[in-house]
Amino acid sequence: MSVMKKNLPASHTMELPRQIVVGEKNIDRIGEFLKSLSKPKKVSIISGRNVRKIIGGEIDDSLKKSKITGVWHLAVSNHVKALNGIEKKVRKDKSDLIIGLGGGRSVDVAKLCSFNLKIPFVSIPTSASHDGIASPFVSVRGEKPHSLVATAPLGVFVDVDIIKHAPKRLIASGCGDLMAKLTAVKDWELGRDKTGEYYGRYSADLALMSAKILIESALSFSKKGLDVRVIVEALISAGVASCIAGSSRPCSGAEHLFSHAVDHLESGIGLHGEKCGIGSIMIAKLQGQDWKKIVKTLKNVGAPTSAKEIGLKPGVLTKALTIAQSLRPERYTILKEINMTESKALKLAKSTKVL
Repeated sequence: MSVMKKNLPASHTMELPRQIVVGEKNIDRIGEFLKSLSKPKKVSIISGRNVRKIIGGEIDDSLKKSKITGVWHLAVSNHVKALNGIEKKVRKDKSDLIIGLGGGRSVDVAKLCSFNLKIPFVSIPTSASHDGIASPFVSVRGEKPHSLVATAPLGVFVDVDIIKHAPKRLIASGCGDLMAKLTAVKDWELGRDKTGEYYGRYSADLALMSAKILIESALSFSKKGLDVRVIVEALISAGVASCIAGSSRPCSGAEHLFSHAVDHLESGIGLHGEKCGIGSIMIAKLQGQDWKKIVKTLKNVGAPTSAKEIGLKPGVLTKALTIAQSLRPERYTILKEINMTESKALKLAKSTKVL
């Protein structure tokens, strides 16, 4: 008797980091870590100029002790043209491993090079400004700013002490990206209910837990200072949630589309996590969620809650809300259910005190 295969969920791939190390003052052990992962003889290091200046010497010394040759490349931009240029240089290295060392840009560039060249990559963040640390997704700037599915890191290596010394604004931005999980998961639930798309409860709950830990800790952070390790682990956990889901669904909804729309209209405004945090305030209200709780949490961690704080003009904000869904029409979000006009967008922003 044959078994009917009706209405079975589509399969998806879970690509997870093999090893994640979170330590303190451990950057001098990066060579050992890489050796334990894949025994590379040569690595391509994609980084920013300042990061190399500050910790490049320690990285080189550690690689040398482990008999690994390192070739450095400067991550100037995550614009498509710049990405293609770095990719050509990395290809010539003929390395065994690609390292993304630095903030979001360096990790994203390394991630995409890794995917296109089919060379494993390792994520070594020096700031905690967004959840791309451990996820397979890349933010790309081009004609339409968007996210791409690339590859999850083979390993993640974090020196919390380095992140502690990064500008506080970067860590606060990471908190904004964590708050975005509340609205992203709600949008995913909407997509499940309205279109029947796959919804992974485990990955959704993991992403939500990353946000809830921040909400529970925010008041303490406001009095005693940010616990960087907690924030870093929450961001890693959110990235792993995307790996398990096989998509960015648990971490990216209408609030991320809003952030991309702002980039599309006027680049250079605010940090990614800052825009996602502000976006999550407005989107949460549209979804009927407790948006005031998001505002309170963001204020407690020192993250912006208004457009003025990041230099976002009212006209750009309202326009961004009206075009956000069009940047990714196939993704179901709350914006599909609202005929968003600039007038409605202005009313929403004012009602949440974003404007």
